Amino acid sequence: MARLAADRLPHDVLDFVDGGAGDESAQAANRTALDAVRLVPRVLGTRGETDTSGTLLRSAAALPLAVAPMAYQRLMHPDGELAAARAARDARVPYIISTLSSYSIEEIAEVGGTVWFQLYWLHDRGVVLDLVRRAERAGCEALVLTVDVPHMGRRLRDVRNGFALPADVSAANLAPAPVSAAHAKQSGTSAVATHTALAFDPAIGWEELAWLREHTDLPVLVKGILDPRDAVRAVELGADGVIVSNHGGRQFAAAPPSVTALSPVLDAVGGRCSVLLDSGVRTGTDILRALALGADAALCGRPVLWGLAVDGEAGARQVLDLLHTELREALLLSGCPDLAAARGLDVVRI
Repeated sequence: MARLAADRLPHDVLDFVDGGAGDESAQAANRTALDAVRLVPRVLGTRGETDTSGTLLRSAAALPLAVAPMAYQRLMHPDGELAAARAARDARVPYIISTLSSYSIEEIAEVGGTVWFQLYWLHDRGVVLDLVRRAERAGCEALVLTVDVPHMGRRLRDVRNGFALPADVSAANLAPAPVSAAHAKQSGTSAVATHTALAFDPAIGWEELAWLREHTDLPVLVKGILDPRDAVRAVELGADGVIVSNHGGRQFAAAPPSVTALSPVLDAVGGRCSVLLDSGVRTGTDILRALALGADAALCGRPVLWGLAVDGEAGARQVLDLLHTELREALLLSGCPDLAAARGLDVVRI
């Protein structure tokens, strides 16, 4: 799908999606670290059948996976987030709406299925609260507070391309004034980074998480956790879950791979909250790796965008179907009849 998408997308859009921060070493490290996680299979345990279903937060899911929040999906296809959300609905997995989605919260939620809302902290707390209330009214079943973007990581591909959004793509959930900066193409500058600097509040701290917890009854997950101490603090302030993530290698180039950070975070929280793995997940076997290490589920991002670019809703659905098929096969070959058994597999790191 990535290769097919590369043939269809404009060069600067391809770089915007595919690129990482700095030398992109964190992005590469995610994949290397996942490949180093080997699973010791059991035998004679499945009788030829496997069950990938379970519960993710408060909702039933066909497999332990959610579609990661990703901005400006109309860059991939005119139907953008609507197509991706329909694919997630049909796959029966949660779809996470980005603050920077190119369709509104309400339009995406109208698709149906399980939807969560990802929140970036903005300069105006009144706007933050309005987004939360809109998500609640639209039927979102959880909030995902992203905490690793006080400043957008320097993405050199975007800088070199002078990347800016086309006129027909914008952040549909935000007021037009700061959004216009994302369209102002300038050599040697990422217009998207300029827009982020105008819209996001770099002074976000733990008190903002506490405030959010006080202002909603929805489950709150904190995305962008790598240090166990931060995971513990999030739980103490009422987080229902943490998402171990280095933002797909798009923020801090020297960050460790998410999968390397996963076990220390799990040990630190000690079962007091849900723990999900994000960054670098590309196959059903990666989902199984996350489960065997102790995570409740995984998030998948870029592959869904590649599917969108190739064939819209059908392409995104094919990606999710492939992940489901691969997970079923991985469970069968590792001798696991269900997700509980998967969490009992022995792990070897090479």
